[in-house]
Amino acid sequence: MFFHDNELQYEVEVEEPDPYFAKMLQQAVGGAEGEMRVALQYMFQAFGVPKEMSEYRTLLMETAVEELGHIEMLATAIAKNLEGAPEEVREQARDDAVIDMMLSGGQPRQALSAGLNAMPVDANGAPFTGNYVVASGNLAADMYANVMAESTGRLLASRLYEITDDPGMEDMLSYLIARDTMHQNQWHAALESLGEHVPVPASFPQEKENQEFNYEFMSTFREEHEDPEQPWTTGTSFDGKGEFSFGRQPGGGEPDLEKAIEEMHNEVN
Repeated sequence: MFFHDNELQYEVEVEEPDPYFAKMLQQAVGGAEGEMRVALQYMFQAFGVPKEMSEYRTLLMETAVEELGHIEMLATAIAKNLEGAPEEVREQARDDAVIDMMLSGGQPRQALSAGLNAMPVDANGAPFTGNYVVASGNLAADMYANVMAESTGRLLASRLYEITDDPGMEDMLSYLIARDTMHQNQWHAALESLGEHVPVPASFPQEKENQEFNYEFMSTFREEHEDPEQPWTTGTSFDGKGEFSFGRQPGGGEPDLEKAIEEMHNEVN
């Protein structure tokens, strides 16, 4: 069950509208690093949490709904940036300055398809896809995916911050960057609270692994190289269950496939 309050999570102000920046903000809505991705990712992860781990379901769902608020903020910011064009452009433009900016560097579909509002697309206009969402059913795997999602989201917000010089947009992005900091830290805290979980899934018996290769860094160079003696090629493994080593691909002979059945029509003649 969800409830909506008709108030933005954080203030969104635009002092100098910029349709081109509105296009850039679309990446933070419907892009691979965007808020639609994390909102749905955390939500679908929460849906699969068993009742005996309800504290993780609450953590995920609370954060998912917060991210919905971020989508609303960004959609508002996009619309505000599409309300006009910079003063110097208005002075130069013969025709409507907003449309001129949209066609010269903005996202035309924001005008043509959405009436100068945000859309569920990325900065190139590609529709959001659920393929961005990671919800494996394994909490440890999902938490690692969440750390990555927040890291790339923070990276995107930081880049957007560098692009704009609008004080209102800088303030909004500063808030979103701060929330990315919190979310990265909370997912790390959740991982730590799960106890021993490496490698993921930790429930698979490691004695069934091929013991010759489970802690070997495998070089794929054609020429043989010496062990570079890096932390991932020598010493105790991260999980403490093995010793890193350095080796090469074992080789398995050439492929020896049989012909497909005639009904596949793979033959040239």
